[in-house]
Amino acid sequence: MKQRRLNEGHAMKHESRDGSVSDELVKHFVEFHGHLGPFLVLGVKAGLLANSLLGRDCFKTTATVMTSPSPPTSCFVDGVQFTTGCTMGKCNIKLKKGKGLSVLFLKEGRKLRLKLKKDVLDSIRSISSEEESRMASLGLLNRSASELFEIEE
Repeated sequence: MKQRRLNEGHAMKHESRDGSVSDELVKHFVEFHGHLGPFLVLGVKAGLLANSLLGRDCFKTTATVMTSPSPPTSCFVDGVQFTTGCTMGKCNIKLKKGKGLSVLFLKEGRKLRLKLKKDVLDSIRSISSEEESRMASLGLLNRSASELFEIEE
């Protein structure tokens, strides 16, 4: 129970109005996942937006991620899990094979669908080194969700 509260506090307090993410939150989700990467960051951004628009409730929210079911794109799932509290153990997050990258959040009859913009996905897929990946991840941290995703409520 303490861990849930810890993650909930981190996910709720550390995003600014412009969409940038605090250094403290970055430290915690990198620790959770094991390394910093662009798809992890995108999952965090998606989860934070879902929390903001739907309200965070790790029992009433479900998330369905559609993408390639293997790294690096599947790392998006860890970002969503970390921020929303949806987990495989509670069976309220699913990963389905799909093209591109999208996620559907449902909570109490409300839905939020996010689809990664093609130019964002193309720029990430062109990364060829660890340094480029780190720089891209840091850049994504400061971009707003509307710059990254097509948003449908």
